[in-house]
Amino acid sequence: MSNEYQKALGRKIAQHRKRRGLSQREFAGLVDRSEAWVSQVERGVRRIDRMSVLESVAGVLEVPLSELAAESPIIASTTEEAPGSSRLRLVLSRAHALSAILRNGGGDTAPDVGALRRRVDEAWSLTHASRYVELTELLEVLVPELEAAARSVPNGERVPLFRLLNTTYQACSSALSKLGEFEAAWIAADRAITAAERADEPLLMAAGEFRLCLTFQGAGYFDQVEATAGTSCEALSPLADRGELEAMSLFGALTLQRAVAAARRNEATTAYRNIAQARSVAERLGGDRNDYNTEFGPTNVSLHEVAVAVELGDAGVALRAADGIDTSGLSTERQGRFLIDVARAHLQRRNADTAVSALERAEQITPEQVRSHPLVRQAIGDLLTIQDPPGPALQGLARRMGVL
Repeated sequence: MSNEYQKALGRKIAQHRKRRGLSQREFAGLVDRSEAWVSQVERGVRRIDRMSVLESVAGVLEVPLSELAAESPIIASTTEEAPGSSRLRLVLSRAHALSAILRNGGGDTAPDVGALRRRVDEAWSLTHASRYVELTELLEVLVPELEAAARSVPNGERVPLFRLLNTTYQACSSALSKLGEFEAAWIAADRAITAAERADEPLLMAAGEFRLCLTFQGAGYFDQVEATAGTSCEALSPLADRGELEAMSLFGALTLQRAVAAARRNEATTAYRNIAQARSVAERLGGDRNDYNTEFGPTNVSLHEVAVAVELGDAGVALRAADGIDTSGLSTERQGRFLIDVARAHLQRRNADTAVSALERAEQITPEQVRSHPLVRQAIGDLLTIQDPPGPALQGLARRMGVL
């Protein structure tokens, strides 16, 4: 947002606040921000860079969102659907379990658990690589096969198949969350938890709860993130305290979700306290791990510290934390997401060229993730207001994202 837009928006907010007879302190309490934040916004020295915050401000001031948005050109997401998202929804919509039960598994040949496991591993490889179209093609076949296989063997032999079903639904949920399909992702996470319960695997259930947190996070249900992650951490705590590595990884990953949710509620102290707790767990682990596809470890904690600082508007903290982080050992999905946060931090500092460069690097690594991510579209919208006229790199990026 240019200085002119920023100042115009600040003046308009101050005007409507005074019209309602609210002091800056009273207004700050109603929008769940600090009095200093309100003062900075009204003076045009701090920008509002999230549509959800602008919506909250408009609601308190009792004015149409469009009136404030006219002074704050935050880009809206395109209505074009991300590739593979509708087909992934259909995977969840089909009655595979019912069909398998009524056909009693659908065959006389015992399932090849080893071959199925290799395909489940492939599903997670595609998920971590953000290759959603290929993942969809795999899951369209794999999900019904696993549902049938789990019902084709005696009860005592079903546990390995329900484990695989859990892991597959987790991959499906993760991909759907990245594509912005949060309701479908919620369904997939719930099915993962159910499969884990049928396998009598508490840690797999906890991994499903982690996926559920990611879904709530994307949908903006931050209180539900805290409720889910908090109770899961409480349940895992005895195992983590005893030093059980997989439980520690899950505890740490869930704690990072609590940190992000707190940051998005503008609760800085709580957010950074959760980051510190997760870092303590990661240090006890002694290195990066990937238990239950959480990629938890010291590096991932550092990446989340950057994300939390960006959400809180602490661009300097975010860029200092990002400096020197080696993400080469993480999935391309996590590397790309890290670069998106770095770009957002540079954007907060109004370093347009550096922000564009970070987004271009993210696109090279995970093009499908970047082109479907709402934060990228919002960042590009803000960049277009800062860099006017836009340079060739920004123009090309905006066109590839469908913003221009």
